[in-house]
Amino acid sequence: MKLLAALASVTLAACARQPTLQDHPLTGKIWDPHAAAFVSMDQLFQRAARARHVILGETHDNPEQHRLQRVVLEALAARGAARLLAMEQFDSEYQTAIDTARASQGDVETIADAGHFDRKGWNWPLYRPLVQFALDHGWPLAAANLSRGEARAVVADPGRSGLAPAEPTVRSALERDIIDGHCGVAPEPKRLAGMVEAQRARDARMASVLKSPSVLIAGIGHAQRDRGVPLYLADRDLVIIAFMEAEPGRARPQDYAGVASYDYLWFTPRAVRDDPCS
Repeated sequence: MKLLAALASVTLAACARQPTLQDHPLTGKIWDPHAAAFVSMDQLFQRAARARHVILGETHDNPEQHRLQRVVLEALAARGAARLLAMEQFDSEYQTAIDTARASQGDVETIADAGHFDRKGWNWPLYRPLVQFALDHGWPLAAANLSRGEARAVVADPGRSGLAPAEPTVRSALERDIIDGHCGVAPEPKRLAGMVEAQRARDARMASVLKSPSVLIAGIGHAQRDRGVPLYLADRDLVIIAFMEAEPGRARPQDYAGVASYDYLWFTPRAVRDDPCS
């Protein structure tokens, strides 16, 4: 019944922006890159339940991916003890306020207020069911991200990250990610270096809040094993599930970049959105 309730709880949010490519041959399938085979949901859930850490990589504005995240959470709850639910969408500076609101039996809206959740920027209806899950199941909720002020400070002065210099392959990969995210236009070199370091600082901060056992909700870029949160996580007992939007003209899992960076790719329809580069 809880699983059915989870599916129903995000229906209204999903209806607001229905994904496209429902008929894509990969939609709904789960790919295991290491076994080079598709797996069932139950196989995925069993494997994830055995891991101390689970990272759920998302495209932030995709309603179907958020629906499936809730399905994964319910499956984990049914197969084991409570976990820490860490979320990129909350800045860690508000952790104490979130804990205070939880201790006072605050509802989901009170928790969002305490955590200064950016309801418009993050599209609160998509994340509300995930926070509600933590309340319903008694899972601790961790604010995992740098604040905007901290990130801006690192962009301006990369040395403020406190991290050892990035390996050249990591730095190059993050530079490509940032340039791709800016429609192929590279920021000027000093700013690009700062943005790379801010991304690394975000990943390191998220890794630092993951106390075993845990689940992290974060953007799919942060979930990459070769340059994201896993690089900074000392405990290697983790499973990375990437929710991947199916793309026209890409009918095989191997057609998608970065496949080896994840343990599982769960293909979903592409969300309806304007092209930011048009």
